[in-house]
Amino acid sequence: MNWINNVVRPKLTGIWKKKDVPDDLWVKCPESGQLIFHKDLQDNLYVVPGSDYHMRMRAKDRLNMIFDEAKYSLIEVIKGIEDPLKFKDQKKYSDRIKDARNKTQMDDALLVAQGKLDGSDIIVAVQDFAFMGGSLGSDAGGAIVTGMLKAVKEKCPFVLFVASGGARMQEGIFSLMQMPRTTVALQRLREAGLPYIVVLTDPTMGGVTASYAMLGDIHIAEPGALIGFAGPRVIEQTIREQLPSGFQRSEFLLEHGMVDLVVHRHELRTTLGRLCALLMKQSVKQQVTIAADELTANAGHEDVLEIIREETVPVESAARVKRVSKAKKKAPVKSAKTKPSGTGAPKNDGKS
Repeated sequence: MNWINNVVRPKLTGIWKKKDVPDDLWVKCPESGQLIFHKDLQDNLYVVPGSDYHMRMRAKDRLNMIFDEAKYSLIEVIKGIEDPLKFKDQKKYSDRIKDARNKTQMDDALLVAQGKLDGSDIIVAVQDFAFMGGSLGSDAGGAIVTGMLKAVKEKCPFVLFVASGGARMQEGIFSLMQMPRTTVALQRLREAGLPYIVVLTDPTMGGVTASYAMLGDIHIAEPGALIGFAGPRVIEQTIREQLPSGFQRSEFLLEHGMVDLVVHRHELRTTLGRLCALLMKQSVKQQVTIAADELTANAGHEDVLEIIREETVPVESAARVKRVSKAKKKAPVKSAKTKPSGTGAPKNDGKS
């Protein structure tokens, strides 16, 4: 009977043994309750097909989405003091950082990368909400400053994806000082005449909203993103009034002028490429050619075509046209020669 217990029984047990299923194999939509296969959700840029709900994305997924062929190089960031206040509540702050690093495989809540978007150089910084709620600490602030100064050196646009609950309370005043620190670095970016584009994702709250998240040249928000300083419940309890529907959401803020655009995630890369090309005054010959081809069929758009052609004239040729026009203005105008007074046909004195 030993062969039955030692051989047959283990094989039968192995056949009927339950296999471990990953926890994130199926994802449930928070809005509609729809279940979607994780791989399908990832291929759709974490947008639920049925409800069009924009789920939160990891930092590396963002970088793969933005850069050409998902090729980029991470910019090394100088690290500060890990636990300057030796903070401890229910758990040591140093232990919380270790747990977050093991969970996300990131050193801190922000990644900075350099690559190409539509063939042009660009620097992108992305906050990851999975790392302690994307909170702003010394290292995250230093990463933003490093990215901005790198953009000044490389003379290229700087794009920041924001996803944060605010300042990191475990670092106290060190965290709050990142607000003016990033603002000073932003001033260097503006003095160089380089664009700073902010993409507000869900959620963008607290001290981050009160600083660099609202200092961009252009503010783009993803659909349905929660954007504000204090949370809706805190505001309702403070003012003792019911807030309007959709308060602090992207569409509400667009209607009230707080953001410039609300862009679907599938169109975000194209929008950023066009904005960077426009703000950097780069050549857009391909877009102009397409626009011209589309409008040629309609004769009523000839005036639009003329404007497009004028906008795409190189600076040198435009300057040359101005010089020629000035020269024409200075040249004397040729007129018919007139004889001096007292010569020519005699005046009629009335005698015939």
